[in-house]
Amino acid sequence: MAVTVVLAVGLDPWMLMAQDSAWRSEGYIVISVHSIRDAIDHFKAGDFDLVLLGHSMTIENKERLTFLIRASGSNTPVVCISNSCGVSYTFADATLRNDPIELLAGMKELSARRTRIPAAEQVA
Repeated sequence: MAVTVVLAVGLDPWMLMAQDSAWRSEGYIVISVHSIRDAIDHFKAGDFDLVLLGHSMTIENKERLTFLIRASGSNTPVVCISNSCGVSYTFADATLRNDPIELLAGMKELSARRTRIPAAEQVA
């Protein structure tokens, strides 16, 4: 089973604790941070397969962090988590509802999609 490393930004600590065992059993390692500065520092130092932007973040902060990730040249998928059904953040790769089952399914789909891209295309 491949391990997927996820940077989770601004997520409520209780939600992470509740999801942690489910994510681990599915092959995810989640690094949680609670500020944009910490997210940038971790992103620069790490090799993440996915970035989750929590529902507790403002739209402006989600967009700003997504822009900074893209400006770094990274094609790591960025997912915005929303409490509202039908909300879509166009600056992100995906918007997922803050529902444990939907969130895990969306993470699996994005991870699978990324692993299907040939390595030469991921570098380009």
